[in-house]
Amino acid sequence: MGVFLKNRALTFIVLGLLGTVPLMMYWSGSDYLSLATKLVCFAIAATSLNLILGYGGMVSFGHAVFFGIGAYAVGIPSYHAVYGELDFIASSNGFFHIVLAVILSALFALITGAISLRTRGIHFIMITLAFSQMMFYFLLALDTYGGDDGLTIDERSQIPFISLDNPVHMFLLSFIILLGCLYLVNRIVNSRFGLVLQGAKDNEERMAAIGYNTFAYRLTAYVISGAMCGLAGALFANSESFIFPELIDWTRSGELIFMVILGGGGTTIGPVIGAAVFVVLEKVLSGFTIYWHLPFGIMLILAVLFGRTGIARWFERQKRPGQSNE
Repeated sequence: MGVFLKNRALTFIVLGLLGTVPLMMYWSGSDYLSLATKLVCFAIAATSLNLILGYGGMVSFGHAVFFGIGAYAVGIPSYHAVYGELDFIASSNGFFHIVLAVILSALFALITGAISLRTRGIHFIMITLAFSQMMFYFLLALDTYGGDDGLTIDERSQIPFISLDNPVHMFLLSFIILLGCLYLVNRIVNSRFGLVLQGAKDNEERMAAIGYNTFAYRLTAYVISGAMCGLAGALFANSESFIFPELIDWTRSGELIFMVILGGGGTTIGPVIGAAVFVVLEKVLSGFTIYWHLPFGIMLILAVLFGRTGIARWFERQKRPGQSNE
């Protein structure tokens, strides 16, 4: 039985709540729709990381670089569009922004992945971190686009029949793209390609011995993951109307890793659950104290220590109490 079928009920419940509760609250007068859209954007980014981390065993500590590239692929053209410069390149066309974000992220993933994936373990972690920090400091030096102060997006992407200035439209577009990404990842991991990828995670030498080019499989997954994360960054830029270099900082990559682990790596809905818990906890605790990072960090540590398999797998075990916890 496929990964999606094993978590079918939980997947439908979580996605049903995520797709309806924010809209109901918005129409009832409680406006948390922007928070829900932010949650969905991070859920897409976590889902992309889950493809290489949860299923491929690649612990990338620089995954947020693709998120930032996607965001700047919207912000920089929009900046020039407002000032009437470089009309073709700086078009405010939303499809152009999305395609640009996906292509640039995929290209960066291809180049850096071809180098990073020749290493393993801690070396892979450090080299992905190094590439991410290189881009982080590069963006800090771009004074034209705000440098460390960030860049305000005065004009959101323009998409026919959809107004991204409308919070409902922005949320629904992001949510639909999340559904598409979840479906894509599910199809990938249950395909022959996905089985080879998971086999390489468990025993790469054995997969290579029976004739599979594991490097090509892992690199392809890395590029797909980077492109998907870039798409999440493009949505985030339109949602927040503000981008900044810290989107690429190593701390953001750490947050994405935690979302995957907390929700349940190697499951369809786990990254969405992890992103939801992370974003909601951050919002609630920051409303109580300016020192919210301390209790937040303690809660996250406890969650990892006592729920190592993730929330999604914990629910799965509750449905089948006779099954081993291993």
